Amino acid sequence: MSDTPFGFGLPPEEPEDGDEGKKKDPTGGGQGAGGPANPFGFGAGGDNPFAAMFGSMNPNDLGAAFQQLGQMLSYEGGPVNWDMAKQIARQTVSQGTTDGSKDASVGPAERASVDEALRLADLWLDGVTSLPSGSVSTVAWSRAEWVEASLPAWQQLVDPVAERVGLAMGDVLPEEMQAMAGPLIGMMRSMGGAMFGQQIGQAVGVLAGEVVGSTDIGLPLAPAGKAALLPLNVERFGKDLSVPQDEVRLYLALREAAHQRLFAHVPWLRSHLFGAVEAYARGIKVDTSKLEDVVGQFDPSQPEQLQDALQQGMFQPEDTPEQKASLARLETALALVEGWVDAVVHEAAKSRLTSADALRETMRRRRASGGPAEQTFATLIGLQLRPRRLRDASRLWASLTDARGVDGRDDLWEHPDMLPTAQDLDDPDGFVHHEQLDFSELDKMLGEAAKGPQKPAAEDLGEEEPGDDPRSDGKDDTGR
Repeated sequence: MSDTPFGFGLPPEEPEDGDEGKKKDPTGGGQGAGGPANPFGFGAGGDNPFAAMFGSMNPNDLGAAFQQLGQMLSYEGGPVNWDMAKQIARQTVSQGTTDGSKDASVGPAERASVDEALRLADLWLDGVTSLPSGSVSTVAWSRAEWVEASLPAWQQLVDPVAERVGLAMGDVLPEEMQAMAGPLIGMMRSMGGAMFGQQIGQAVGVLAGEVVGSTDIGLPLAPAGKAALLPLNVERFGKDLSVPQDEVRLYLALREAAHQRLFAHVPWLRSHLFGAVEAYARGIKVDTSKLEDVVGQFDPSQPEQLQDALQQGMFQPEDTPEQKASLARLETALALVEGWVDAVVHEAAKSRLTSADALRETMRRRRASGGPAEQTFATLIGLQLRPRRLRDASRLWASLTDARGVDGRDDLWEHPDMLPTAQDLDDPDGFVHHEQLDFSELDKMLGEAAKGPQKPAAEDLGEEEPGDDPRSDGKDDTGR
């Protein structure tokens, strides 16, 4: 992950010293504006906030640059300019990663290897979980293909936060002034949507150089039922591990396939995770005092004023109780998902892959210490997708397997209220060995209630069969 995951510094080929280097950052504070402490910093290109989109701004590019600037100001869509995000992400991917790795189309041999690994992984998982396969198809993606496939999920995750920020832009003015300032507010929202698009596109483009599948961050980023690996990034992942490439691919395929089983057969899980992000967004509090100053002094001929406000952390989310609760809910859920995958994959791999333990530890450190996705969200909206308690959750799932068996462990995914809580991660033995609730009788009662009242059988009321009325001894009402 780059030091400025949302930075808008000049392209790598720009000289880093001499006169050009001094022009880029006269204050020497390039990292300060774009580091994690500033969620909307624009990196070392402070004099040129659109450098990521416009390149080196040579005279031949000026026409295209101003055309794109016009598109930014005329944008009238949602809270994020996703067309711009996609464009920036694709440009970032095409530039390659910091180690010089360039994206490339996936060849037939690589597709065949990925397909074989994912299918074999599903076979191995059949013996260690009661959840059936969740993979309808297997795909091998290039980085650009990952960008295309994952953008809808990013939109679902980011739009609620960006929407909250956009609404704040109109809320800071008194109602009687909002009509007069309509064009100004509209321009600021267009700029805000464009700048969100810039930063998200930059982040997604960087992520595309590091993710190995569709579930790296614990959330499903690919269309349902598609198990995916990125062969180029799988190779980069195992490059310095001294592990055979086939084993690396198989281990990562096991993780991808295990995630697919969870998200396919636990229908509430996706909405549970994405709902926690939306709840977090509802609790965001924008620094309205800074926003009021910007709106009152904004000069449409100087859009860099909005950039300066963003750099000062105007949209830095506040640490509200609602956000703490949402974040705790999300982190616990992510830990349980990652812990289950970790435990199940280890059970499937330990007797088949000689490097299973080493690969497990590598992946644990990558996830628990905060990988590129965690940095992306922490920098953008202050939301960390880090399963902080991955090891605790993995131990709890393994203990549940020993105590209740595979079926008893996986049955807990039937409803979110049955899952361990953050407190249960503190006392895993207490959760594992507490008396299991028997829901069978309750389910039976609920099923009977759903059928509605039924006429009791005659024998249940102590009545005789028709024609055997005891009141008449076989006679009718007249006594005959």
